[in-house]
Amino acid sequence: MENIKVIGFDADDTLWENEMLFRNTEKEFCNLLSEYEVEHLINQQLLAREIDNLPTYGYGIKGFTLSMIETALTVTGGTVAPVVIEKIIELGRKMLAAPVTLIDQVPETLTELSARYRLIVVTKGDLLEQQRKLTKSGLMEHFHHIEVLSDKTPTQYKRLLQHLDISPESFVMVGNSLKSDILPPLHIGCQAVHIPFHTTWVHEQVSDKEKADHQYVELNRINELLTLL
Repeated sequence: MENIKVIGFDADDTLWENEMLFRNTEKEFCNLLSEYEVEHLINQQLLAREIDNLPTYGYGIKGFTLSMIETALTVTGGTVAPVVIEKIIELGRKMLAAPVTLIDQVPETLTELSARYRLIVVTKGDLLEQQRKLTKSGLMEHFHHIEVLSDKTPTQYKRLLQHLDISPESFVMVGNSLKSDILPPLHIGCQAVHIPFHTTWVHEQVSDKEKADHQYVELNRINELLTLL
């Protein structure tokens, strides 16, 4: 990686914890509807609704909250009580107000890397939500640029690099999602570093076949970048 000049970082579950907030909220949501259906079937219906809604609502807590409301209507056959809807909305508000919990060694690693490389954030989701988390994180000073995408595809990565005048050969993307952070940059000639998080949303998982023909580096912790680079 001697030609690398710019490092892109995913945000959720790469710089700070995110997925567990959704999983814990799902449990609370299932408890609200426990008299209507068992937990794993409610989760299945919620996941299907989330995926169906991605083209309309996009990624993030607001879309997740709307999907929970729609799932509650489906599970209860439209008889869900107004007080349950209010509780679901409150679950969403609680998620938005949750503190940002940084992953171990993130601040120290970014401090060292920012002295040698240009760092950018490449994340996806709701713009306001991601900006709020970045502000809460205290990490803004390390980054030259923040980009919040509606989705992470090879085309969107290519447009971003062209906009920032970054050559693919000089760019490496670091993230926890093979589907969003690793495979798309590899498709356009960049390098990529996968740092798995202990929990991954089902929609972000890829099969062994999808990743078999791609070469990327896998690390256990973010501070291992200091040795790699």
